[in-house]
Amino acid sequence: MSALRDALAAGRFAVTAEIGPPRGADPAAVTRKAEQLRGWVDAANVTDNQGAHVRMGSLAGSVLALRAGVEPVMQLTCRDRNRLALQSDLLSAGALGIPNVLLLTGDHPRHGDHPDGKPVFDLDGVQLVWTARTMRDEHRLLSGRELGTAPGWTVGTVENPFAPPPGFRARRLLKKVVAGAEFVQTQFVFDVPRFAAFMAEVRDLGIPERCGVIAGVGPLRSVRVLEHVRDEVPGTHVPDALARRLRGVPADRVAEEGVTACVETIQALREIPGVAGVHVMAFGFEHGIPEILTRAGLGRRPGAPEIDPPPEGVRRAG
Repeated sequence: MSALRDALAAGRFAVTAEIGPPRGADPAAVTRKAEQLRGWVDAANVTDNQGAHVRMGSLAGSVLALRAGVEPVMQLTCRDRNRLALQSDLLSAGALGIPNVLLLTGDHPRHGDHPDGKPVFDLDGVQLVWTARTMRDEHRLLSGRELGTAPGWTVGTVENPFAPPPGFRARRLLKKVVAGAEFVQTQFVFDVPRFAAFMAEVRDLGIPERCGVIAGVGPLRSVRVLEHVRDEVPGTHVPDALARRLRGVPADRVAEEGVTACVETIQALREIPGVAGVHVMAFGFEHGIPEILTRAGLGRRPGAPEIDPPPEGVRRAG
């Protein structure tokens, strides 16, 4: 059972977020983040050595999130595993009740904390999506051998609408959908008009009828974060107007202005045809996600127990 799959199938605007496992073996580090998201998201990604930095494994993090009452999306990259290990981890996820997997190629080790590590890349993201779909729907491995019990997760992928060359990304996404992707989460969207143009191409290809498009969003809560995203996150485009807006307020108001801009982006994305939801990436600010969603008009997820609204101090937090 997958709340994320149900939301997409019902046409309900989906909300996902992200849980970064710790650089250590403390299970409480995952549990704390999950508890801040419980009831506010349909599912939460558990990242897989994000940015090629060693962290607790995504499978362990997904199990911990599940125990904490948050539906996980287990990320799995091709960077660190060959096809045997990838299929084994996918089967393990199915056996442990992980309802969703997000499959991607992964960052090269040279970008992380072990730059001399040897990358694997036996498969790429498209091939891994096809592999997962084959395992689930055709009950067989890449070798052709049959599976005794097939897993049942929902298969997801990623896309970067702003990476060059223009006009290529929608067609690339279509390849992943044909391979078997049922939902896609995008890179950060700060430039809504450019993303709307990307979505027009996506609709022309008939993708939204086959795959839920979940747009990535997040608050730029400091000038330092703004500069990092603009200069170091590949394919991300921060409009000059947004940069001027954040630099134009007093230092103690940048965090709040960044949250407000994120809220406005979510509201604008909800008006774009074909957008099925948002993926909120707020690293180290998970406790602020309920406020962002509430201000954007989304609120808690259907069926989640009612609780008191976020304390006013959260809204003012810098």
